[in-house]
Amino acid sequence: QVEGDDGILRIRALSLEGVLSPDSERSRTAEEYRMIKRPLLTRAFGQNAAGEAHRNLIMVTSSVEGEGKTFTSLNLAISIAMEMDRTVLLVDADLAKPGLSRLLRVNNLPGLTDRLIDNNQDLRDLLIKTDIPKFSILPAGRRHRRSTELLASNTMRNLLDELALRYSDRIVLFDSPPLLATSEASVLAEQMGQISLVVESAVTPQFLVRDAVSQLTSTDN
Repeated sequence: QVEGDDGILRIRALSLEGVLSPDSERSRTAEEYRMIKRPLLTRAFGQNAAGEAHRNLIMVTSSVEGEGKTFTSLNLAISIAMEMDRTVLLVDADLAKPGLSRLLRVNNLPGLTDRLIDNNQDLRDLLIKTDIPKFSILPAGRRHRRSTELLASNTMRNLLDELALRYSDRIVLFDSPPLLATSEASVLAEQMGQISLVVESAVTPQFLVRDAVSQLTSTDN
């Protein structure tokens, strides 16, 4: 686990291939994420967002496993953290297969599941600060066999309200399970303000993408 005595997660020290660094020069990857984040930020904080709940809650998902949604979530979070007037919280909401927590080596720490099980758990005690300013992580936490029910619970709804409203300048990104792999993603999608669907170029068949999008037809995204 790459944490200092101050409890700060040192993402730079993990040396993750393909992950953006705020210190690096302009790159094609950095520019691509700038293009991705701009409409998300506009929809979250623009004039049309006034009065719309949860527009700053953004779910990053895919059709199936292995399309790169976790790396996309992480890079998007880092890109948003580079904004002058925005903060970002990245939540590992893939409770069955918490790839983000494993990637960042925080899978042994309490997180989202623990907060949903114990309503008295202070959310602030579960958030992990990183060495990238204005960027924090909420790990998945302990494994739980009823993770879908936890995500659909009133406790989760209340938590999302808290996450959306506590800081007016904050984007909350959710690294979600793939839409066609579990029922958890569809449950989570119903409570999101925006959804970003990651598709592996020239690999994922169109019918799978259509099937994934059809899972979202009940949501206004």
